[in-house]
Amino acid sequence: MRHVFHWKRLALVALAILCSRPFIALADGHPDWIKPLPPFRIAGNLYYVGSVDLAAYLVVTPKGNILINSNLSSSPRQIRASVEQLGFHFSDTRILLISHAHFDHCAGSAEIKRLTGAKYMVMDADIPTVESGGRKDFAYGKEPAMRYPATHVDRVLHDGDTVALGGTVLTAHKTAGHTRGNTTWTLDETDKGRTLHVVIVGSPYANSEYKLAGSHPSYPGIEQDFERQFETLRHLPCDIFLGAHGGYFDLSEKLARLRNGDANAFIDPEGYKRFVTDREAAFHKKLQRDRGL
Repeated sequence: MRHVFHWKRLALVALAILCSRPFIALADGHPDWIKPLPPFRIAGNLYYVGSVDLAAYLVVTPKGNILINSNLSSSPRQIRASVEQLGFHFSDTRILLISHAHFDHCAGSAEIKRLTGAKYMVMDADIPTVESGGRKDFAYGKEPAMRYPATHVDRVLHDGDTVALGGTVLTAHKTAGHTRGNTTWTLDETDKGRTLHVVIVGSPYANSEYKLAGSHPSYPGIEQDFERQFETLRHLPCDIFLGAHGGYFDLSEKLARLRNGDANAFIDPEGYKRFVTDREAAFHKKLQRDRGL
């Protein structure tokens, strides 16, 4: 077990390095963002329809479906193929949600809205960025390569709001810091007679470009937003740990276990706790650096 944990730590460190680099370099040098992954059922009516590392989730209901994350501008074709491979109709997408307003999670939203007519629902503080196509992002707004098609938001979400469709209810938790409206989604899934608490983490990463303290923080209150995010994440009940990137929750390893017959592969409350603890420690380490301590 010690050897396995060692490799998990190395993977987490590598992900932290990637997430701290400018996204422009990431898009050029991270093929797992576009590498297809066969879709699969996670639990209940929740399915994975993303790529190897850019996560997208489909929630299937009798009244239509909910899609979480549209990913890159090139991703809608891949997401659609995954949805249809599962036997569902992409046109049944009624609601589109995102984890946060960075191009690797929402650049495909305009195309998905065009293809499906889905209602786009976004956390309040991320709406200026989404509707400006990234131009109002506090860290990357001046980078042309970070921009994406501006997309109209149909419903403004606030911390604690719920999104309901066909008997399924998702709760939007505002976990700001990585973006002003970074959102962690929770829902309950019934699977084999069990009620499982699902947490889909937005992002707890304080990127290297961010200034958390001092006279010129990246935005006023960013330090306090991150502190509130970790307070929220620590108290969310979690059985199934998911996130905006597959690397957050050891997707490849868990999927291999699932394919080998482990029906509980994605049940990982301890992994969730370790991830949150690790990310909070990394945040405080960066905060101390930014304070000059």
